[in-house]
Amino acid sequence: MAVLAIARMGHPVLRQPAQEVPDPTAPDVQRLIEDMRETLAESGGVGLAAPQVFVSQRLFIYSVPLARSEGEDDPPLPVQALINPVLTPVDDEKLIRAEGCLSIPDLRGEVPRYKRIWYAGFDQYGQKVEGLATGFRAHVMQHEMDHLDGILYPMRMTDMSKFGFAKEITRYGA
Repeated sequence: MAVLAIARMGHPVLRQPAQEVPDPTAPDVQRLIEDMRETLAESGGVGLAAPQVFVSQRLFIYSVPLARSEGEDDPPLPVQALINPVLTPVDDEKLIRAEGCLSIPDLRGEVPRYKRIWYAGFDQYGQKVEGLATGFRAHVMQHEMDHLDGILYPMRMTDMSKFGFAKEITRYGA
């Protein structure tokens, strides 16, 4: 396993839609997921999409740390992989949360995301998975899905006055 370099905002790999993963069980996909897990652990983040490590494929990993869990509908989760994901809003209800991104270090912004989504795709072992995600899990899944579509969170912001350096926002508020 290896810690991979993370692409930063401005790199072309972050601006283009990623390609479908032809075989979720392929050894190179499994190796990529393991390297992404190690990279995520090293970074201290909660999610990582393949384009962020310079691989234009439709897969991401994410977790729900205990501190971010929002109750029984949004339980803590260890790192999960979702390959060739499809996310669909369940309704029109959105929440605004502060987001950061490993590809945009030290900055944060408030982003509206759907509160509940239906997800489908394949897990790390190539098994079909689907279900309802709410709360923080839904939020992080949407953030990572955007990476697969060439979208970074500032492009989703509706109020740029809520965008700034994390230290300054913590100190003075947005």
